[in-house]
Amino acid sequence: MTAAWVIPLFLSAVPQSIPARPEALRFDELRFEVPDPSRYRHELPNGIVAYVAPDSTFPLVSLRIQMRQGSYLEPENKVGLAGLTGSLLRTGGTERLDPAAFDEEVEFLAAGISAFSGDSRAAANLDCISPVLDQAMDLFFEMLQKPRFDEARLTIEKESLLEAMRQRNDDPSDILSREWDWLLEGETFYRSRRMTKDHLDAIARKDLVRFHQKYWRPENAIVTVSGDVDPAKILAKLESYLADWSGAGAPTDWPPPQPAHEPRPGAYHVEKDIPQGTVVLGHPVPRWADWGNPERAALQIMDHILGGSGFTSRITKRIRSDEGLAYDAGSSLGFDALGPGSFTVSFQSKNDTVALATEIALEEIERIRTEPASDEEIAIAKASLIETFPRRFESASQIAGTYAGDAFIGRSHDYWKSWRDQVRAVTADDVLRVARKYLKPDAIVFLVVGKWEEIAPGDAGGRASMKDLFGGEVTHLPLRDPLTLKALP
Repeated sequence: MTAAWVIPLFLSAVPQSIPARPEALRFDELRFEVPDPSRYRHELPNGIVAYVAPDSTFPLVSLRIQMRQGSYLEPENKVGLAGLTGSLLRTGGTERLDPAAFDEEVEFLAAGISAFSGDSRAAANLDCISPVLDQAMDLFFEMLQKPRFDEARLTIEKESLLEAMRQRNDDPSDILSREWDWLLEGETFYRSRRMTKDHLDAIARKDLVRFHQKYWRPENAIVTVSGDVDPAKILAKLESYLADWSGAGAPTDWPPPQPAHEPRPGAYHVEKDIPQGTVVLGHPVPRWADWGNPERAALQIMDHILGGSGFTSRITKRIRSDEGLAYDAGSSLGFDALGPGSFTVSFQSKNDTVALATEIALEEIERIRTEPASDEEIAIAKASLIETFPRRFESASQIAGTYAGDAFIGRSHDYWKSWRDQVRAVTADDVLRVARKYLKPDAIVFLVVGKWEEIAPGDAGGRASMKDLFGGEVTHLPLRDPLTLKALP
């Protein structure tokens, strides 16, 4: 099977005739068809869905098993258990092989085997050359089904995590991320919870064993395979490896729970003696589950224009290029199929220009809600989104991964067939309408980490100060003990 079979992309790379000057070059229109998902989707006898995308260009194979589970299933007093289970699944050896022996066998095959568990997704990955695929799969599924969770390796991993905790307040971005998650979703929501030393001390090897038995189960899994494989043969191999892996674990609620916390708009600050303020501002956006809704395309156009497209976006041009207030500034409207997303603007600026940069960002948020975008802005955004669209399918691994991602979140594969048409149909009125609907200036939460006595007055030119923003009020949040996350005096 060849790469041309995998990627149905047809492009004329040579103009019909060569003109005298390069700006006169003209090429045929790029024609791209979304690959037929039915060619890649397979269901194994035990009900597991597998996406297989063959490509014999190189003798390489990638195998990924992702699972609907993660930290949302942890006990509240053992935050970090899911992550430790995923990490030790790979580094902790197997029943047959101690960690060093397992590592040695993987290295002998020149293979890459990894595993992790996040908030709502866990995965195990195998990359190897096709001549050693059978041996590599033996090791891979041995790791998945019969992990050792070696006590000594667990001790090392816990010591590493403890050291990382001690450094929590060293980087202002770490402080910003923690407090931002808590402001938007609350301290107890699974996506915003942070491990403490007490949590870490409460986790024992038996907890990893129990979590693995419950949730690293085939009924939670979606498989993707790409590379130098024959679909029929690799499916038969998967069936044989998975035949004895019965679905005897605990059921997992899906999708994960939603936050009950209601953010309180306003300005918040954490004191840190640094020359630049680190800033994020924004608000939650609703969970996105209606993939047929054409508003998504209009929101993507809006996001591109406002701050999501780098140097061509309004926020970046004004804060970075025009005013020179930040090296990088932009916005993002993040969609999430499993929970609320968020609209954010982020930047770092000298303490005395934080207020001015913030004022500009707020002005641009208001402007895109009240003034239609120009024809040129709309055209540039559409061209960027449509012309980069084929990249989602430019390799076998991306094809398999894209369709597996659909299955993971419950999105129809047909979504991709109509997506470009939805983007082409977006008008300036559509962008204005969705900006008014989804951007909420009155709901904005502003958070800055920096030196307040320099941030509050604003710049020497008197163009903006913090008293001019958010009603002139600010809530000063405490710096927290890195091990306990309790407020420092």
